Amino acid sequence: MTEKKHAAGSRGQASADTAARLLQAAMAEFAEAGFSGTDSNRIARRAGYAPQTFYRWYADKTAIFIAVYRDWEEQEMQLLTKLVAAQAAPARLAEAIIRHHQTHRRFRHSLRQLTVSDASVAQAREDSRRRQVARIRALYGLPAAQTAPLLIRLLQIERLADAAADGELRALGLSRARLRAAIAQLIAPVQAPGR
Repeated sequence: MTEKKHAAGSRGQASADTAARLLQAAMAEFAEAGFSGTDSNRIARRAGYAPQTFYRWYADKTAIFIAVYRDWEEQEMQLLTKLVAAQAAPARLAEAIIRHHQTHRRFRHSLRQLTVSDASVAQAREDSRRRQVARIRALYGLPAAQTAPLLIRLLQIERLADAAADGELRALGLSRARLRAAIAQLIAPVQAPGR
């Protein structure tokens, strides 16, 4: 019986490893080539698997894109949670957000495009934003009444960070310092709601 449990545990670990490798490969592919520049076969090969392995885990490229988005969101929240725990200044949080968006510029570009054209991605983005606001409220102990104002701030921060990643602000003559200050102004009232 112990051998069976060990074998089942090994299969479970192998399954978790396969899922993690596919997700990591997809994130790298979307970061390099965007959604339209890659396919499930490239993702599987990059993870070290035959193409058919992909379909044991994900229905299609959109399904893994949504899983990558969830992972991207979790990475950002973990980063920000650590900074909040360290009592980082709003400008430091702003810089971390900008860098995270820049690191995943092509992925974020694909996300914006797919949000308009794919209902499942639009729903995933809506769900993500609601989770983010719920986590921010929990992090700072804010009441439910703060949900709408936080959603508005989140959208503003998201748009500014994406604009910086895409070079829009530079093209308009706005500096990174100015952008960081603008995002920090959006964060500051959340960190100190009574002020």
